[in-house]
Amino acid sequence: MKKIIHFNTVNTIKAIGFCLVAIALLLLPTTSFGQVKTTIDSTSIKIGAQITYKIEVETDTLNSVIFPVGQTFLPLEMIESYKTDTTKLDAKYKLIKKYGLTQFDSGRYVIPQQKVIIAGKQYVSDSLLVEVNNIVVDTTKQKLFDIKPMLEVEKPASDWWKYVLLVLAILALLGFVIYWFVWRKKPLTEEEQIALLPPYDRAKLALQKLDESNYLSQDNYKDYYSELTLAIRTYLDEKVYDRALESTTDELITRLEVLSDGSQIELSKADIKKLETVLKRADLVKFAKSAPDVELAKIDRTVIDQEIDHVKEALPEPTEEEKLLDLEYKKQQEHKDYLQKIWVTIAALVFMLGLTFAAFSYRYGFDYVVDTVFQKETKQLLEGGWVDSDYGFPPITISTPEVLKRQNTPIPEELKDKIKVSAFGYELEGKVTIATVTTTFMDSPTGEKGPSAEDNLLQAIEGNLKAIEAEGGRNIISNKDKFKTPNGAEGVKTSGTLDFPVDDAKSDYVNGQFVILSFANKQVMQQILITYLKDDIYLDQVVERILASVELNQKEN
Repeated sequence: MKKIIHFNTVNTIKAIGFCLVAIALLLLPTTSFGQVKTTIDSTSIKIGAQITYKIEVETDTLNSVIFPVGQTFLPLEMIESYKTDTTKLDAKYKLIKKYGLTQFDSGRYVIPQQKVIIAGKQYVSDSLLVEVNNIVVDTTKQKLFDIKPMLEVEKPASDWWKYVLLVLAILALLGFVIYWFVWRKKPLTEEEQIALLPPYDRAKLALQKLDESNYLSQDNYKDYYSELTLAIRTYLDEKVYDRALESTTDELITRLEVLSDGSQIELSKADIKKLETVLKRADLVKFAKSAPDVELAKIDRTVIDQEIDHVKEALPEPTEEEKLLDLEYKKQQEHKDYLQKIWVTIAALVFMLGLTFAAFSYRYGFDYVVDTVFQKETKQLLEGGWVDSDYGFPPITISTPEVLKRQNTPIPEELKDKIKVSAFGYELEGKVTIATVTTTFMDSPTGEKGPSAEDNLLQAIEGNLKAIEAEGGRNIISNKDKFKTPNGAEGVKTSGTLDFPVDDAKSDYVNGQFVILSFANKQVMQQILITYLKDDIYLDQVVERILASVELNQKEN
């Protein structure tokens, strides 16, 4: 049974959420109140309308004043920060800073306390309540329009068709080669055509070719008689006596006499005698270098021609059983030839596939080719269509193999007005999990000064590791490093190894790895959590690509 990491994205995100909630009160900033006055021009607006938020500060002309910067008004969104209006009153300055805020969801919202630093000392303003109302539309007066159709977006150009054409070309070439050399009915050579003729026709054709030769005109009696006797011997070998070619003249004649006496062949004594005379004369020409008269040689040729006819007439007619056996033999030969072509085709395909596999293995590596052929999931994940998207608010911009889906993270009732948690996750079961968690602190209690952002970050990371451990992880070894996104946002990277159970029973474990990116300030905690199988080169590349894509707004984080 294949071992895989057993890790549930939803449960882990929930566990991490609970840990973040548990330390939420520690993360909320606290400072003492000072002489800072805040007002808004309206406590009730419609969706999308602007609220003017004003901060007034009176201070000595020598003191420096730092007003809030960035999205510190959440859950309301700052859409504009106006220039500071300065008025001099005797030895003091009256500074007025205005912000344009809005919200696109109806409800009751609290603008959190804002920090103003005066002469190096921090002051905190009051929180303000704002009600955002829905816009009522009178459909009897307001014209209604159909929903606009979807716009077609051209997909980016792809070279996939080139690979398809290449594969088709290779298959076509391979098919042509196999057809041409295996299945094509090749034109027969003259020797093959002669071999397909019946024995009688071949013997007659041999005599005809002998007539067309120049042996007699060149006094080449040896070759003439060799061809002449070969014609009759070959015919006898196939139809009468299967050792006619290798027998001496006396042995062949004796065998013919025995067959004639036994009534196995109806060949007369006179025919056998004529045949013996020609064969012995041929022996004298070939071995004793005798030179008969040309006319005698022509007569011997006529005798052999006649004897071939006499042998054919003397042979008994084949029985029906023999004809059936002959037909069956032909069918077997055809089937044998067909099977041979099949095996040659299979061998050619296997050879070509093996050669192609070897070439690609040499070029890209054996494991890569095997994983491509068998469609390994993690390889498909790496090479699939990646998605660039923003998650949470403030947004975490990240590139992932699949879209991260929103996960429900329960928040205790007493903290619902103080924090907001948004989580998104994706899991390739048993292989890799990817999650983003954004915790926004909407309010802060009065009291003593809380821990620094760095301390808060370390506490959150410890909460993450405890959450992973609660899900069954063990032997967790981690190390922390500074991390900087491509757009300059700084955070902490926690990475390491762990063992994960392969089933719910937690009876067996496999090796895994994890990476946690954490970014925090007094208002927002943002984290990216990845767990994945160890020693999988494709998952290593997936994680590297995700980490290289992370971007956050530097002013917000």
